[in-house]
Amino acid sequence: MNHTPRRRIDLVQSPEFSSELESLPLEDLRSRRRICADLDTELSYYRRLLQGRLDLLAFEVRRRSGDEQRTLLEALPEVLASWTAGEPGLPERRVAVEIPDLPAQGRRAVDRALADDFLARLPEMDDAELAAVQHRLAEAEAEVSRQRRSVFEASDRLQAELVRRYRQGLPEGPATPAG
Repeated sequence: MNHTPRRRIDLVQSPEFSSELESLPLEDLRSRRRICADLDTELSYYRRLLQGRLDLLAFEVRRRSGDEQRTLLEALPEVLASWTAGEPGLPERRVAVEIPDLPAQGRRAVDRALADDFLARLPEMDDAELAAVQHRLAEAEAEVSRQRRSVFEASDRLQAELVRRYRQGLPEGPATPAG
C-alpha cells in the first residue's frame, strides 16, 4: 500500500521527493522548490520563537546564579537581539521577516513547547522546573533544526536540477533520450 505523507515535512523528507528529478516536468520541480521555500520559512519562524525563549531562560539562569544583575525586563532588548545570528552548521539563507501561514496547532513537539507559557510563572519556577522547560525547548529546537537541514538538502537538489536544465537548454521538461 502506498502511504501518502500528510505533513509537508514528511513529504520533503521522503526519498521520492528529491530523487529521479531528471524525469520530472519543470513545473513539478518548481512546485517542489516552492514547498521547500515555504517550509523553510515556517521552520525558521518556529526556530526563532524557540531560540528566543531559550535565550530568555538562559538569562534567568545567569540572573539566579548572580552572574547578571539586571532584571529580565531591563535586559530584554539585548537578550532578544542576541539570537539573530545564523544557525550553526547551516548555510546563511535570507529568511522572510514575516509570519508564515502556520498549520493549526497540533500535537507536534514544537507546538507543545511553544504552548508553555513559562514566562508568566518564571518568578515562581524552581531551578529544576526551569531546567526541564529549557530541556523541552532545546529538544524542540534541535528537531526543527534537523528538519530545516533536510529541507535545505532537498531544496539544493531541486535547485541543482533546475540549474542543470537551464545550462543544457532543457528548461521545459525532463531529459529525453535521443532518437
